[in-house]
Amino acid sequence: MKRNNYVLFLATTAALGGFLFGFDTAVISGAERAIQEVWGLDDLSHGLAVAMALYGTVIGALFGGIPADKYGRKNALLWIGILYLVSAVGSALSPEVYSFMAFRFIGGLGVGASSVVAPMYISEIAPAGRRGQLVALYQFNIVFGILIAYFSNYLIGTAEIPSDWRWMLGVEAIPAIVYSVLIFKIPKSPRWLIAKKKAFDEARTILTRTDPEGVNASMELAIKESKSMKLKVGFGALFTRKYTATTILAILMAFFNQLSGINAIIYFAPRIFEMAGIATETALISTVGIGFINILATFLGLYLIDRIGRRKLMFIGSIGYIVSLSLMAYSYFGGAIDSSLLPYFVFIFIASHAVGQGSVIWVFISEIFPNELRAFGQSIGCFTHWILAAIIANVFPLFANTFGAGKIFAFFAFMMVLQLLWVLFKMPETKGRSLEEIQSDLGK
Repeated sequence: MKRNNYVLFLATTAALGGFLFGFDTAVISGAERAIQEVWGLDDLSHGLAVAMALYGTVIGALFGGIPADKYGRKNALLWIGILYLVSAVGSALSPEVYSFMAFRFIGGLGVGASSVVAPMYISEIAPAGRRGQLVALYQFNIVFGILIAYFSNYLIGTAEIPSDWRWMLGVEAIPAIVYSVLIFKIPKSPRWLIAKKKAFDEARTILTRTDPEGVNASMELAIKESKSMKLKVGFGALFTRKYTATTILAILMAFFNQLSGINAIIYFAPRIFEMAGIATETALISTVGIGFINILATFLGLYLIDRIGRRKLMFIGSIGYIVSLSLMAYSYFGGAIDSSLLPYFVFIFIASHAVGQGSVIWVFISEIFPNELRAFGQSIGCFTHWILAAIIANVFPLFANTFGAGKIFAFFAFMMVLQLLWVLFKMPETKGRSLEEIQSDLGK
């Protein structure tokens, strides 16, 4: 297998964790009403059953880096595939709501851990010149998994199958099995081998296949970094004087990602359209448009991330955020804008996110930490992302009804002005540089 094809195979295999992430997150939308009816759940119990996976995601993101650090990225990816498989089969066969919630929580653990381990593995095997594009494959697979879940739900839901909701949830077992089998075919992370096992010869063999031009420089810097690391590795090391600035970069990247309002719009798109007086049918059609715009703009982000760099994509995305969110807020405040234009403002927002934050977040967080601390740094960034996602998803309906959608979107627009300033004055560029070069500069 040619080098470029081999690296693409490794990255695509790891990125399939993102496909399962997207599929697992979206598939519940086709089953949630039937679940409420079958088990006679009140609104509170129903909401808990649906949200249980999200709680698992928060825990998986916080602790997913620990097994990846101790047992290796490859072994962690395999166990993530098993978590998805167990969740899919268990959720489909659950006899009552409590076991259902337990299996959905297990799936959430897989989602959270996947967001930590998969981008980290890809960044550690990818050549510097292609790293952004290859890590961004993870985000593309998330978006693709969401679309396939909706399509799968549609096919099963229209086939008049008894207990169709169980099939909707259970079909995830197929990609989970494929993913788990493929993981056996990928090598261990060379950076993990150097940092944790001092297996320099094995690491060199892997890097020679994945990055022959940069193998010597990467090995030299990685070995030097490994020998100079004197701190006890763990979450506490992230907040020592040497690494606090790097940790803050990861936290702020995740913080601004969620304070754009992306999950509020993804989760509540039909409600947002209906609040502007748009008919329900039109709102649902517009939601489908969000999915297509998301995947097309993600393609564009993949194409540009190693060509123009992370900072420029974030700059472009920030401008798009500010414009679209301001127009959305203005339309809710009763400005001289036809409410029928609201879906187009949302499309601009989604495109801005997919090109900017959506493409950059997993890449950037996976690049900036030292090899020895990457698993813990990735966990901190992902935990920030998911805990804010959970909070925003929980409070958005209340806040929108209390303060009005206009004020909420004006707040999101203001936060994106702050993101723009952060990008201009604080965010470093990591394009085209080895992981060790990036960390050497940030360590200074």
